[in-house]
Amino acid sequence: MKHPAAFLFDMDGLLLDTERMFMQAFVTLTSDLGIATHEAEAFFATLVGSSKEQTTARLRDFLPKQVDFNAFDQEWRDLHARNRTSGVPVKKHAQDLLQAIQVAGIPMAVVTSTFADPAHHHLQDAGLLAYFQTVCAGDEVSANKPDPAPYLEAARRLGVSAQDCVAFEDSDFGTTSAMRAGCFTFQVPDLRPENQAFPALGQVIVNDLGEAARQISALRLTFA
Repeated sequence: MKHPAAFLFDMDGLLLDTERMFMQAFVTLTSDLGIATHEAEAFFATLVGSSKEQTTARLRDFLPKQVDFNAFDQEWRDLHARNRTSGVPVKKHAQDLLQAIQVAGIPMAVVTSTFADPAHHHLQDAGLLAYFQTVCAGDEVSANKPDPAPYLEAARRLGVSAQDCVAFEDSDFGTTSAMRAGCFTFQVPDLRPENQAFPALGQVIVNDLGEAARQISALRLTFA
């Protein structure tokens, strides 16, 4: 594939540095429950890339039994929202890459496990929403990552084959989803458990989106 039909981007941890914001709020609240920071951070890293249902199930098992889960979950989201009032941080090189693809006239989509309303809101706050022809959200697909359904649906919306698309992901779940859909996939690690091996799926692992852009050029996956 020398001329990508579309570029498909994960959102949290890939375009937006929201995972660290979520983790900061999580550590703040769990410290009040007597959970050590390193333990909370290690557990949070295992949630990255999971769907809302997966996160909920694992979080229920992690929290002390006497904790009201629904109250904790709401307080966590409220604290994250307050922390976000100063702005949603955009990951390094993200805007430059999006601008280059936009100038080339190649369509783009966001493929996220986050539900549609908050996904649109976060992208709008970060000034990125206008780059994308569609946002394929977690509440709009038949199955969430690591199932290939989100990437297949995003490609369908753009009128292209997923096998002709380049995908960008940070998590193992997301990378698995994109690869199973047939996308040429860059994995840009963000938060992940210490010493966790990357899945051997044939993805290209890079340090950041800037390196991904250079790899695209080197592989002759041109914008023209």
